[in-house]
Amino acid sequence: MVTVGLAFISALVGWSGTAALAAYAQRRPGVASVAWLIAALGMTVGLSAAVIGAMFDFGELTFRLLQTGLGLIGPLYMAWGAFEFTARASTARFASRLLLSAFTVVPLVVFGVDRLSGQFGSTFPAFADHYDLIPRVLAGLVHGFAAVLLAAALTMAARRAPITRNTGLTVVALVTLSVLLSVVVSRFGLGALGPLLMLGAVSALWGAAALAVDPRRNDHDDDDDYYYDDEYDHADEDDFEDLPEEPVRRKRRNADTYDDLYDAPPRRSQGSNARSVITIYTIADGQVPAFDQLAGAVVSEVSRNEPDTLLFAAHTVASAPQQRIVYAIYRDELAREEHEQQPHVLEFQRRSAGVVVATNVIELSLSEASASDGLATMLMPR
Repeated sequence: MVTVGLAFISALVGWSGTAALAAYAQRRPGVASVAWLIAALGMTVGLSAAVIGAMFDFGELTFRLLQTGLGLIGPLYMAWGAFEFTARASTARFASRLLLSAFTVVPLVVFGVDRLSGQFGSTFPAFADHYDLIPRVLAGLVHGFAAVLLAAALTMAARRAPITRNTGLTVVALVTLSVLLSVVVSRFGLGALGPLLMLGAVSALWGAAALAVDPRRNDHDDDDDYYYDDEYDHADEDDFEDLPEEPVRRKRRNADTYDDLYDAPPRRSQGSNARSVITIYTIADGQVPAFDQLAGAVVSEVSRNEPDTLLFAAHTVASAPQQRIVYAIYRDELAREEHEQQPHVLEFQRRSAGVVVATNVIELSLSEASASDGLATMLMPR
């Protein structure tokens, strides 16, 4: 009865956590939040099957559901979510997604159809007690791949900017703990201790997702101001004396040089990979100053940290004081993807959601353009 009670509690917490992760995924859409939602759903279905198994003894179906959730879907998608949360390079993300599909489909089929052996009881069963060699090898490969993803995520989190490093490391650490507990219970069963450890696994994943949605903020900030607020509350025009007059130049490795362009007369483009986005924000009554402060903060961060965001400008609308228009030009599609994954951009989206009542996005591809050397000086005057 102890195992039944613990299994029921862990499944109940699992469903609560899954609902919370679904809300997080809706509140802050992203690959990482969806991956963690899938992991939570897989583990919760497995734990629900474990409740039935603990009450009436495990069978083939309940065992397969338990091991698929705890030994495959849970660890694999938790680790992949941590990787997506920290990764910035699109090539690395693309490679991880290709490998993820292989490590999902093949083991899923094998776990579902491979012959089982041994007698079942009412305690959490160990993986190797009932699966043969091939499923055990596949499980080892899946867990090894998850370990590689977590190690890479930890490395990338440690290399983040100081303002987001602690949050990134904490999120990855919590996900790693959850993966470890889930794998241990899947491999060894551990009887009545199994559902207790899974309770910790689900809680750790829930905490990681909550922290990822609500990043680190100023410890002295009691009224939930934006974490760049202190910088802008005390800023005046003199603080912008040192802003460069030249636009930020492309720093991506192996990029084509275009420094000569700055010494040449304005010329028309001959086609470009540049991408442009116009975002129209309709702001709630009385929230315009708050939005302008958030926009000013993110514009500053973009200018300092995103050399491939060629232009990022916030505009007021004379005929519509409740509207703001943000216009951005990116070097290429990769630059746009990198911009959308930046911590300051994600934080702006999260904070501005409380003051914006409607958002319209217009995506453009640059065909022809003309610009002068004085554009940056005009946009950012001394």
